[in-house]
Amino acid sequence: QVQLVESGGGLVQAGGSLRLSCAASGRTFGSYGMGWFRQASGKEREFVAAISGTGGSTSYADSVKGRFTISRDNAKNTVYLQMNSLKPEDTAVYYCARGLAAVVLTTPWGYNYWGQGTQVTVSS
Repeated sequence: QVQLVESGGGLVQAGGSLRLSCAASGRTFGSYGMGWFRQASGKEREFVAAISGTGGSTSYADSVKGRFTISRDNAKNTVYLQMNSLKPEDTAVYYCARGLAAVVLTTPWGYNYWGQGTQVTVSS
């Protein structure tokens, strides 16, 4: 079974930055799109960003567009989420997920493997 391990979360002040990493197992990492989702306390899980298998296409939620950047290094089986200009409303558990195909997907139903999540807390 594919394993995804997120890291890089923590506590940061508003306006600060964090970079999340997601390390994946498997021999065909580049064949799958990857996504980041987040879930705040008491809220539903929501789409944050996604990237195609080659890294040639990306998609972002309106709430993070211009502030977050998703990227991947297929040689390292790793996907990243660079988060800048963080706001308190970005506070959530962030999850990495592997897609069902190489294309960009924005619904959680398009992903079949999930990490355990990493907590991001942004203080005022």
